[in-house]
Amino acid sequence: MSKLTKNRKRILESFDNKKRYSLAEASKLVKEITTTKFDASVDIDIKLGVDPRKADQMVRGILTLPHGTGKEKKVLVLCTPDKEKEALEAGADYVGLDEYVEKISKGWTDIDVVITMPSAMGKVGRLGKILGPRGLMPNPKSGTVTMEIGKAVKDVKSGKIDFKVDKYGIVHTSIGRVSFEPKQIEENARELLKTIIKLKPSSAKGTYVQSIYLSSTMSVGIEIDSKLIDE
Repeated sequence: MSKLTKNRKRILESFDNKKRYSLAEASKLVKEITTTKFDASVDIDIKLGVDPRKADQMVRGILTLPHGTGKEKKVLVLCTPDKEKEALEAGADYVGLDEYVEKISKGWTDIDVVITMPSAMGKVGRLGKILGPRGLMPNPKSGTVTMEIGKAVKDVKSGKIDFKVDKYGIVHTSIGRVSFEPKQIEENARELLKTIIKLKPSSAKGTYVQSIYLSSTMSVGIEIDSKLIDE
């Protein structure tokens, strides 16, 4: 049996893993139990009572978190020359088309978000096998295939996230960093939960929000009482 470290022992003593906490309590506690030396990500896992195999129960959406994600996202805009200035002025990190299509086709994916325009999808679509598995493929539903290039870049830079339920019925996403104030973590989580509740499919039966866990990078999960999310 491995020996408990002082930090691990302190963490186990600081909260009850059989208790369900309010969102405010969990937002404060996740900071206290994080021992990483870097600014860890704060993540949330929401188990939904849906069957993602059914098209009418696929829960997905986009929103801008009130306090952003705390992570500076590297944005690539694949566009025609007439849109390059708009993209750069909005804060895009990389802008172009053919040269980046070729670069990606050779394996380059050192980016967090790819934004493009409808007329460029013929070229971008060929990169699906590379971008798709990494969650980088532009999609009109997430606002990353658009003629409003500048707005799309600003939205991403200001903390816009897109989320989608996975095949197990779980929405997993980052909602901030451990350096955030507890209130900021709480408000970001609450905004996401409100959005997910509004997206409840009419065909979903039984309990919609089945469980909610808040955690940070390498920390244990803190269960949140879904009955207290409005408190």
